[in-house]
Amino acid sequence: MSRCDLLSLPLIVLMLAACARSPLPPTAVVAPTPVRTPTPVPATDEEAILQLLAAEGEGVVQQDIERLMEIWAEDGVVKDARHTPDDGSDDLTWRGRDAIRQRYVTLVFPGNPSTAGATDVQLTIEGDTAEALSTTRIGSEVAPGGDRWTFARREGRWLITSLTYNLEPE
Repeated sequence: MSRCDLLSLPLIVLMLAACARSPLPPTAVVAPTPVRTPTPVPATDEEAILQLLAAEGEGVVQQDIERLMEIWAEDGVVKDARHTPDDGSDDLTWRGRDAIRQRYVTLVFPGNPSTAGATDVQLTIEGDTAEALSTTRIGSEVAPGGDRWTFARREGRWLITSLTYNLEPE
């Protein structure tokens, strides 16, 4: 073999390697499915509504936007009362599921809360509608009596129709 042939050999090997079959593609990393608390069929309307509140808190912690959207009414409304419960002129409002989804994704999830949920729930049910006043804990933030939720029974199941938060005056 000549010296020229020896210098060409690595180039030929590289060209053949490039033509060879590539190894199997890397396997895609699939995000784990969130662990959801099984939702038993509630025995009472009160149980159903309390389950909605628990599911909302769990959805916030797990950043499970699909679950959150399942428990909100299509025409749901979220309002930030901005600590002025008697003055609606300064409220921030999100109307409809698309806006509520955007609120969760841009305002709630970035805080990455390790806990969230309503406590001290005072629930009033009248037929197919209900209202709850609650203290809400999101991570280390506590809003005593600062949230008002409304619910409606539609097509046989309860849905969240509104949340107004930051009701406690500063």
